Amino acid sequence: MKKLDLKKDLRSFYKASAKEVVLVEVPQMNFLMIDGAGDPNTSADYRDAVEALFSLSYALKFMIKKGAMAIDYGVMPLEGLWWADDMTDFTNGNKDHWQWTAMMMQPEFITPDLVAEARAQTEKKKNLPALPKVRFETWREGRVAQTLHIGPFSEEAPTIERVHRFIEESGLERAGKHHEIYLSDIRRAAPEKWQTIIRQPVR
Repeated sequence: MKKLDLKKDLRSFYKASAKEVVLVEVPQMNFLMIDGAGDPNTSADYRDAVEALFSLSYALKFMIKKGAMAIDYGVMPLEGLWWADDMTDFTNGNKDHWQWTAMMMQPEFITPDLVAEARAQTEKKKNLPALPKVRFETWREGRVAQTLHIGPFSEEAPTIERVHRFIEESGLERAGKHHEIYLSDIRRAAPEKWQTIIRQPVR
C-alpha cells in the first residue's frame, strides 16, 4: 500500500516559523468547504460545519485506503477564512458579525464523484446537519504572507499585526480573506501550546 505524508510534501504551506513572516506562493489545491456566519465559540452552525468536514474527510480517507487506489494518507488540518462586512467588527473582535468559510484540503486525486460517494456513505451512518452544505472546490490562494502563532486564539492580535506590518513594509497590499490553519488538536493540547498558521493574501 502506498503511503503519503501530505504535510511533509506540502510543508511550505502547512509548516511555518513563529520567528519570521515569509512570502509563499500557494498553488491550486482541492478543498471541502462550508460557509457560515457567527461567533465560532458559540455558533452551532460552526460546530456542525467542523463535524461535517472531519466526517467527510475521514470517509474519503478510508474509501481511498480500502479501494482500488490503496493509498493511505493523513487527514489534513482544519482551516478557516474569516471576514466581516464591516471589517471593524473583525478587528474589534465583534464575533457575532463574523463570516467564515471552514475548510479542509484534500489530495489531488480526490474528485467530485468520490466526494459524492463518501457523502452518501456518511449520510447513512451519521445525522450531520451541515453535511449537505459541504462543497468540493478547487481553489488557488496565490501569494500570501504567513507566520506561526503559538498560544490561544484570543492572543492572536499581535501576530496578525506583525503580518500586516510585514506586508506594508514589503510595499505590498492585503488582498483576500484572513486565513488560519489549525495545526493543533485543541482537545488535547494546552492552549499555550496551540499552533496556528496565520496567513494573509497579498498583491
